[in-house]
Amino acid sequence: MALSAPIDWAKSDAVRLFDRLNPITGEIASQAVAMTPDDAIALVDAASAAFPAWASNGPNARRALLNKAADALTARAQDFVQAMMTEVGATEGWARFNIMLAAGMIREAAALTTQISGEVIPSDKPGCMAWTVREPAGVVLGIAPWNAPIILGVRAIATPLACGATVVLKASEICPRTHGLIVEAFADAGFAPGVVGLVTNAPEDAGEVVGALIDHPAVRRVNFTGSTTVGRIIAKRAAETLTPVLLELGGKAPLIVLEDADLDEAVKAAAFGAYMNQGQICMSTERIIVVEAVADAFVEAFAAKVATMTAGDPREGKTPLGAVVDLKSVKHVEALIADAVSKGARLIAGGPAQGVIMAATAIDGVETSMRLYSEESFGPVVAVLRAKDEDDAVRLANDTDYGLSAAVFTKNAARGVAVARRIKSGICHINGPTVHDEAQMPFGGVGASGYGRFGGKAGIEQFTDLRWLTLETLPGHYPI
Repeated sequence: MALSAPIDWAKSDAVRLFDRLNPITGEIASQAVAMTPDDAIALVDAASAAFPAWASNGPNARRALLNKAADALTARAQDFVQAMMTEVGATEGWARFNIMLAAGMIREAAALTTQISGEVIPSDKPGCMAWTVREPAGVVLGIAPWNAPIILGVRAIATPLACGATVVLKASEICPRTHGLIVEAFADAGFAPGVVGLVTNAPEDAGEVVGALIDHPAVRRVNFTGSTTVGRIIAKRAAETLTPVLLELGGKAPLIVLEDADLDEAVKAAAFGAYMNQGQICMSTERIIVVEAVADAFVEAFAAKVATMTAGDPREGKTPLGAVVDLKSVKHVEALIADAVSKGARLIAGGPAQGVIMAATAIDGVETSMRLYSEESFGPVVAVLRAKDEDDAVRLANDTDYGLSAAVFTKNAARGVAVARRIKSGICHINGPTVHDEAQMPFGGVGASGYGRFGGKAGIEQFTDLRWLTLETLPGHYPI
């Protein structure tokens, strides 16, 4: 595996490996180096040493290499498909979507290299010219999850590189091979050693390794995508060194269906948003909030749609849904379902799981006393909540600590915009699914969903320092 770092694992007799098991078969899906904190520190040292040369490159030099990286990524498509299938139980369709969007993210980052600009600001001081510049922050630590591993792994590194920063990617213990392939693609494109590094670690070593990375004085930015619980730990640790953090965390995305909605469109969007990648997406539709006037009609149509969303072994490629990532996640979702049903909610779709193959599940009549009302499921289950009217629907949508993605369905565009403005979330789609991402869009949430924005020009602000410079053109006059 190309590590872009001054560590030659092949020559070491003391390398410790860890296994990632296939969630479906239990066989070894991949092996990776179980790095120590000292190994991680060495990678940051290498990134720090590579930073001056990389930062000094002109924008078009960085652009050219990034475009080559996009090509190198797509050239490894089959390797990525195989890695995602075996490590996380993904379908081929989800893996190829990851490749497509990730390549687009790299090309979008390449386009940003000439948009990293400052401005001239009028000064009240006679003869003083004042302006701002944006300069690369330094070494960026990117920590990426397993659920959309190519998209989120690339997102953690592409814009920082465009800004002139060097990057260390901390791979997920669940998909080290998938994340390793990303770094190999950047090495194939010609990035110099140290510019992009990869840390892999055994699960039991994660806290110690990540702590060493965050504490390193050369790390000047941390971006993390993952659970809210871990995000809080990372933010607290980074606060000790006053290192800025970009957090993209959990979600409990609401999709509101108003009485004037196109129900056919709402059903399609809700099913896609709830079950794409088995509901293991931070933007997944977790709550469908339906105004009572159309609730029965919607639920009937939605249940029929969900019945077509079958799950199966992704290696066979015969079903729209693949595997849940592990049995722990299955048990978590099952517990949420059992709790809701025991308290009076109604199962309108779904059935018992077969190992990590779990049926698309929908629960009608979810209320505040049920865990499914407030806890993120991160699996193939969606709660249906019935609202009295528009105001009640907005109240329910906002009755959560999370605030990443949301959606509202109505045939009245002006009404849709008005409702979207009332929902507390970083993202809201009108007449579209909660699951929607594009490389050029500012992506991020509020509240327990984190802070900061990935994507497009918004990403430039995250990975650069804004500096104020002045030039005096007249003799100085001072009061003392």
